[in-house]
Amino acid sequence: MPAGFPDFRLGTVLATSFTGTLSERHGDAVERIPTPQRLIDWLAVYGLAVDSCTGAQLDLAKELRESIHAAATAAAIQEALPASAVQVINDRSAQGRASAVLTPEGERCWRLGSTSPVEDALGVIAADAISVIAGERDGKLALCASPTCRAAFFDTSQSRTRRWCDMNTCGNRQKKARFHANQRKKPTSAE
Repeated sequence: MPAGFPDFRLGTVLATSFTGTLSERHGDAVERIPTPQRLIDWLAVYGLAVDSCTGAQLDLAKELRESIHAAATAAAIQEALPASAVQVINDRSAQGRASAVLTPEGERCWRLGSTSPVEDALGVIAADAISVIAGERDGKLALCASPTCRAAFFDTSQSRTRRWCDMNTCGNRQKKARFHANQRKKPTSAE
């Protein structure tokens, strides 16, 4: 990754990983795709490689990201899905024209069109969001327990009780804070 940009938070669920390109939403927000090139980089990590991206396409991507986050958050707390978010997700899904293809290794990958590859990639992300939010997969949407993060994530743990969007960031940060708070509470021994 180019110097000067925060690392991507990578997950196994495309749609919720995409919402993770903006983290710490309730604290000091960290934008992980601030430029068209960073969106290109993120898409490549997820097998949705595109050659170029305009500022307008980056705006479409961010609008989709925020719509997925809003809908996934509502689904996680069992509230009505925001109509405007649903509309954006549906529009992006319908506009994408990517094709699923099977590799010789037996894996699925995406073939994006040559005329609108960014829109096709966003269509793949939107379709993934629809699948997750509609409950078509084994797992459940949840919100990160970190008060500054509150990211929506897809919990596939056996007990469905995962608390953190990412144990290596939010989980460790919360555990360290708890440890330091407990250390301050312990009486010091006189030697």
